[in-house]
Amino acid sequence: MALLMGGQACVFYGAAQFSKDIDFLILAEEENFEGLHAALGELKASRIAVPGFDPRVLDRGHAVHYRCKATGVEGLRVDIMTKLRDLPDFSILWGRRTTITESDGQQIDLLSVPDLVNAKKTQRMKDWPMISALVEGHYDQYTCEPNPSRIEFWLRESRVEDRLIDLVVRFPAEAAAMAASTRPLLSLAITPDLPRLREALDAEVRAEQEKDRIYWEPLKREMEEFRRAERREF
Repeated sequence: MALLMGGQACVFYGAAQFSKDIDFLILAEEENFEGLHAALGELKASRIAVPGFDPRVLDRGHAVHYRCKATGVEGLRVDIMTKLRDLPDFSILWGRRTTITESDGQQIDLLSVPDLVNAKKTQRMKDWPMISALVEGHYDQYTCEPNPSRIEFWLRESRVEDRLIDLVVRFPAEAAAMAASTRPLLSLAITPDLPRLREALDAEVRAEQEKDRIYWEPLKREMEEFRRAERREF
């Protein structure tokens, strides 16, 4: 069991045009690991960075990186993870997944849009336009079918000033409740106060980037230890 995430998932959702890598979140079970290694063998994939494959290391939040050599996928990079920052266990993410059926009948399981948005809240500035595109695409798709969870998602994650102003007008009770609790900047869309709203959105990005930096700091130190250990082996 695996969920497509990262840039390739954004491509399927229409939030990106191209991605050079393919990222999977996989179920951390032995049988699933066996299936993963079999698939990597078919792709003639070899590890290209530290750490090596170790379920205990994956469980701490690390990714394992591979490069494929099989015909048709030469050079494709595959990244594998079993845990994502601030996201629940795989079983919950699997229950919320999006499944796309290709013309040949092949099914592709993707991280849901709300979960992908959370996964994209990184230190990399290039991820934030994708977040906006994912939320906008979700709103365009379901604007005529609002429900409490979708309304909450749009109000919580929209990063476009004009969209936020439209949302607080369309859903005033939900916006007021969220402004008083989980997303205070919505009060600046209710007013509206565009200059301060832009500043608050920028501050929100910086806060998330700092959370991501703090999360990865000990993992980066571990990666340095992995590199030193690997160099000693050779």
